[in-house]
Amino acid sequence: MNDVPEGFDERSLLDEAQRATGLSDFGSDDFRDGLRALVGIAAQNPMTEKGRAQHRGRLIQLLSTRLKVEEAFRRHPEIREREIVRPMFLTGLPRSGTSALFNLLAADPAARPLLLWEGIFPDPAWDLAPGEEDPRYRAMKAISEQTREKNPEFTKAHFADADTPEECVLLQAFALDGGQLGYELMLEPYASWFAEHDLGPLYRYYADLLRLLDWQRPGERWLLKTPSHLWGLDQLIETFPDCSVVWNHRDPAVCIPSISSMIYMIVNDRVDISAEAFGPLVLEHYAASMDRGLAVREQLDPARFIDVDYDALVKDNLVAAESVYRHFEMPFDAAREAMEGYSRSHPKDKHGKHEYDLASFGLTREQVRERFAAYVGRFEL
Repeated sequence: MNDVPEGFDERSLLDEAQRATGLSDFGSDDFRDGLRALVGIAAQNPMTEKGRAQHRGRLIQLLSTRLKVEEAFRRHPEIREREIVRPMFLTGLPRSGTSALFNLLAADPAARPLLLWEGIFPDPAWDLAPGEEDPRYRAMKAISEQTREKNPEFTKAHFADADTPEECVLLQAFALDGGQLGYELMLEPYASWFAEHDLGPLYRYYADLLRLLDWQRPGERWLLKTPSHLWGLDQLIETFPDCSVVWNHRDPAVCIPSISSMIYMIVNDRVDISAEAFGPLVLEHYAASMDRGLAVREQLDPARFIDVDYDALVKDNLVAAESVYRHFEMPFDAAREAMEGYSRSHPKDKHGKHEYDLASFGLTREQVRERFAAYVGRFEL
């Protein structure tokens, strides 16, 4: 299974992206190791015919966008000189309330969250008239509606629309690195490569993409979120030295089956792997990310972080939001009204309740809490 599948050789993927765009410059070669690891997934795992086609198509799409991003930097080299000032990053285990808090904080008019459609299409649309809506936004809006209708169970777990705030792994994917769609992190050889390689080039490219989006649609303060930042807290802070970090916490015995269920909805028709075999891979990936994050945090200024407990967030999300602003000495009064309005219109489980259980993924509560024992003990979860 280690031979490169037909159509997945590196040169053919690069050539197809270049033909599709009419461009040739991919920028730094830092992306090539990640590309090879992602290609390796198709070689080393029993992907379905549909999964293999989707995987190949997505790689070409990522490479094509990378070409268009480099063209934007070529036309406007000043983009790379923009400053990203005091960004705020949310992280923590997935399903620990990071999305709920992210969406709430994004209601602040001063916040500049990454939106789903621009995470998919960070490159400029050059031919738009002033004030004209990007047609890719309209297309993404339609696709999102179709996806929700087709997969209502996934919508219960994670509602997404073209203009909702979304995880910044979308941007990291264009480095052929980062969290990708989630399931790649659990499959070899990408899983081992991701856990062991230097994340510096990823975060430098990620920062350039933020500058590119800020150049197109500037905001007062960037607000970004992904659990994957636990893997690279040191590189995150080296890249954005004036950033703040909000870290959500929840019992991992609840988080792990929830994220396993969510990712398995994506992987199920792409790779021939049972839920019982997939669950332990998810457990180990996120436990390792927590180990890495906690170890790095010990070396950093505690004032840079604030911890948000899931139960406290659910009990009173406005109090939780205000505690974040107070900790980082940010004015809250101007944000309060907008957040109150968002909270009223977005009650918990508005799109349905996501059901899941550990046993379906070959795990027990005791097994999960034992693997996360240091984390559970530190934060009394």
